This record gives sequence, C-alpha cells and structure tokens, in this order.
Amino acid sequence: MRHCSVQVRGLLTRDELDRYNALMEVGAYLESQEKYDLAYTVQKEVDILIMPAIERLKDKGRARDRATAEFLESLNKQEDDEQV
Repeated sequence: MRHCSVQVRGLLTRDELDRYNALMEVGAYLESQEKYDLAYTVQKEVDILIMPAIERLKDKGRARDRATAEFLESLNKQEDDEQV
C-alpha cells in the first residue's frame, strides 16, 4: 500500500483520516495475506479518499502564489514611487 504525503495527510478531515488509517490497515493485512488483487481495490479507495485533501493542498499553493505575486507587485510599485 502506498501512503499519501504528510502534507496531504495533514489536510484530511478527522473523518477522512480515520477512514484513511482503517483502509491502510486493511490493505496492509491483505498484502500480508498475499491478496494483492484485493489490496489493489483498497488502494484505489484510498486514492479516491485523498482527492479532496489534494485539492485543498493545491488551493493553498495557489493562494500562496497569489500572495507572493501581490507582494512583489507592491515592491515594484514602491520602487517606482521612490524613483519619481
């Protein structure tokens, strides 16, 4: 079973995290029993479960990029005002 990143796990809601942990435990058990076909199905469920958290992470990145762009714009404007 493949774990998601720590950043994504940090953005899971409590319910999502509980479900994620349970699915990972089931998947690990299935792998230990060499039931890889069933573990694959559980992994697909994990992948679906973490999609909202991945989107939240992307949104945070976009917001950070916007804030950086606004900051750089304000620096450029400040430099322009000082040169005048």
